[in-house]
Parts: sequence; C-alpha cells; structure tokens
Amino acid sequence: MENDAITARLGAVYAELPAGERAVVRVLLDDYPFAALGSLRALAERAGVSPPTASRLFDRLGFAGFAAFQAAVRDGERDRSRLLEYVSAPGSTASSPGASAGEEVSRAAEELRTGLDGALAVVSGQLGAQVAALLSEAGSVWALGGPLSELAAEYLVRQLASLRPGAHRVPGPAAARARTVLDLGASDVVVAYDFRRYSPATERFVRAAHGRGARVVLVTDAWGSPLAALAEVLVSLPREAAGPIAPLAHEIAVTELLLVAVAARLSPARRLAELDALTQSL
Repeated sequence: MENDAITARLGAVYAELPAGERAVVRVLLDDYPFAALGSLRALAERAGVSPPTASRLFDRLGFAGFAAFQAAVRDGERDRSRLLEYVSAPGSTASSPGASAGEEVSRAAEELRTGLDGALAVVSGQLGAQVAALLSEAGSVWALGGPLSELAAEYLVRQLASLRPGAHRVPGPAAARARTVLDLGASDVVVAYDFRRYSPATERFVRAAHGRGARVVLVTDAWGSPLAALAEVLVSLPREAAGPIAPLAHEIAVTELLLVAVAARLSPARRLAELDALTQSL
C-alpha cells in the first residue's frame, strides 16, 4: 500500500472512529511518516491514549497489527525514495523543471476545483442560514484564526463591518484578549477558523469566551478541532489541498457565501451607501 493510500485511508475513516483512535490518527497525520516509525507505546503516549486503544486502530484499518502498518509505511517510503532518485537522475525526462511544474499546477488546479466544490456545498441551505442568523443578530462579532486562517478571519471582519456595526478581529496580545473576553456575554458571537495543526492560542481564547457565555461558530476541517464540542454551529470543510499549499481559497470562498447570507438578512443598502459617501469624503 503506497503512503498516499495510507494517509487517504486514515482520513476516510477518521469521522467514524472513537475519540481515542481519532487522537492517534491526528498524531500520525501531523507527523507523517515519522510518527508511524517509533514504538506503539510512544505513539500512544503522544496521542494521550493507551497502547491497546492505539492498537485497535490498526486492526480496524485491516492491518495485522501495528508492525504490519509500519511495514506498509516503510515500503511506501522506499518506493518514494526510488521515485525521487529517478526524477533527479541526469537525462530523465521527469527531471525537466518546466514539465514537472506544469504537471503539478494542472494537478493542483484539479484538486483545488474539487475541494472548492466540496467546501461550497457544506454551507448551502440550512447551515448557511444558521450562521447568517447568528452573525446578523449578535451584539458583537469577534473573529480569529491560526497562522494562516487568520487571513480568512480578517476578511470576514472587513466585509462584515460594512454590513453591520460591532464586527472585530480578536486582538493578539494576551492582555488585550483578556479585556475582550471580560466584556463578552450571551449576545456575542465568536467566529473561529481552526485547522490542523490546531492553534493553542485560538483554543484558549474560544474556551474563555465560551465560558463567558459567548456563542461559537467554528470553521474547521474534517479532522475534528478540539473546539468542535463548543460550537453552536460547526462548518466542517473537506480536506482537499492543492499540492503542498494549504487551501486558503476554500476558507475565503466559504466566508464569502456566509457574508452573502448575512447581507440577504440585513438588507444593508443604506449603510453601504453611507459608508461609500464617507469614504469619498475622508
């Protein structure tokens, strides 16, 4: 079994697994293939589960135990090494930079297109209406994300602030975050973008905000953010990436659909006209 097939299999069964086995899958995918090449006990400790729990995952995947899973991973790595030697060999047609780049772009474009279709399908209908209702009626809306997904949070706030007052980015420094949490209550909504590898800072803020009564909208991936249990509305996007690039386009596209739904509820034509007039005058 090739490594791409192994990681695909881990992703395919993830949502159906018990919580302990899901924790093992997250460790494997976060540090693949290296997390798979140590001892079963070490893997279990990293996942915070018992060795028997980790072992049950590999039985469920159809392997004859953890050793058989490791052998499949090693075989895949040897195949990958031979492929790399081939494409880097002098005179190899596969080593042509132009051809290789063109093929990668074409493949990535197809993956991006497929992933985008899946992401947009997630927020159609009732789910989009739920998020729009929360963002329209909240006393204030605060958005945050991780190292890359913070760009989607920024985009949400910039656009939402044109549609309604009280849309803010969660500040970065701990003291400013504390002041923000201090004033949160049941009328407020926090929109968190949280993708693997999940952000500890995002988790700390959302847990604190939830503890003050704020309602949570979570935009995440299929792996299961640790914040999923706190979300009043969970927007779970499929895991589709364009090559090695994290699919920020999916997050932005989904955010745009949510903003369209908010605008339909608020009918902000007058506010937008006033905003445009003020912008011209300043």
